[in-house]
Amino acid sequence: MFHLIDMEKVLLIFIKNPELGKVKTRLAKSIGEVKALQVYKELLKKTITVAERTEARRQVWYSSYIDDLDGISTDKFEKYLQSGSNLGERMSNSFQQAFEEGVDQVAIIGSDCPSLNEGIIENAFDQLQKHDLVIGPSEDGGYYLLAMNRFYEALFEDIEWSTESVLESTIQKAKKEELKVFQLPVLNDIDNIEDLKKSNLM
Repeated sequence: MFHLIDMEKVLLIFIKNPELGKVKTRLAKSIGEVKALQVYKELLKKTITVAERTEARRQVWYSSYIDDLDGISTDKFEKYLQSGSNLGERMSNSFQQAFEEGVDQVAIIGSDCPSLNEGIIENAFDQLQKHDLVIGPSEDGGYYLLAMNRFYEALFEDIEWSTESVLESTIQKAKKEELKVFQLPVLNDIDNIEDLKKSNLM
């Protein structure tokens, strides 16, 4: 199970249950639903492998239902169901739950970023020693990682999710809260055919 030394850090992995027609819908318009599902499953596999290499408690948060038969080991990952009316609420609730358990650092990642690696995630945790908030900007104006050393609920409120303004809005809220922010390297999420062509999945 989990080593006590790692219990102070929690890595939240937000995923969509890999179902035909429900994942990578923008990409599916170009390559079809079957291929889009294959791409998502490959991204999910990469994400889980990276998470396994990260020294932290690991939690997989499912969009629709907890899947105990998906090959994600319950010895290495805790499994939870997302709750909330939008992405902000769902992330906020998961961060709040983690901090209520008494941990010191919490980071969240999705499953759309093939170039994310354990070194970047571990750097995010390290930077929380000197910063209040760590953000991993994505090329589309969002972020692929968010990490904090206490629960800042305001960062998830009144944001137009899935738009190119998410990163800037989050940074502005952090400034308003007078948080010390560290930004990781910009990486590319896979949302459409152009993103896929730039990735190492093709």
